[in-house]
Amino acid sequence: MPQLLPIFPLDSVLLPGVTLPLHIFEPRYKEMIEQCLAEKKAFGVVRAKPDEGIAEIGCTAEILELTKRYEDGRMDIVAIGRRRFEILEVNHDRNFIQAEVLFVDDEDAVPNPEERRQVLELYEQILDAVGSDTEIDTDSSLLSYQLAGSLPIDLDFKQAILGIRSETERLAGLIDFFEAILPKLQKAARRRDKAGGNGHVP
Repeated sequence: MPQLLPIFPLDSVLLPGVTLPLHIFEPRYKEMIEQCLAEKKAFGVVRAKPDEGIAEIGCTAEILELTKRYEDGRMDIVAIGRRRFEILEVNHDRNFIQAEVLFVDDEDAVPNPEERRQVLELYEQILDAVGSDTEIDTDSSLLSYQLAGSLPIDLDFKQAILGIRSETERLAGLIDFFEAILPKLQKAARRRDKAGGNGHVP
């Protein structure tokens, strides 16, 4: 059944299982977060684009920690993505946006091991190219979200990943995306190494 959910529009895409630190400063969202804290309820994060409104698919955010409360009412919180939802109808009865939402789940079983192996291999090559040692839960049943959420990749692509209701299809999309960007990242890495070595490449 549809549920009424407080909505936080952001220029960001929250994925299930991915953490999101937030600085809450607008009065309407301070009110919203205070209510969520008091009632121990989640809110919805939806991507907002200028002149285009909010996306139809979002993700609930569970508040893990209130890390700081300021004297003027501002707050720093850490939330984590939980469940995807589809917005059915926007509600403006409160100072902050609410929406009637319908939660959506995946439609398929666990992807085959070969897909997981391939996407993780590409991911490790990307981390090596950018010089990152990011760690993720490689045993997660929702590996696609862990991978997409750990990289500063295009928000349109992240939104597309959020909307796919199949882990198999999400991993296939990530494989294609990683294969497309990896050569560019490796080329940039070689340029950095060359510059650091005074132009001499071994």
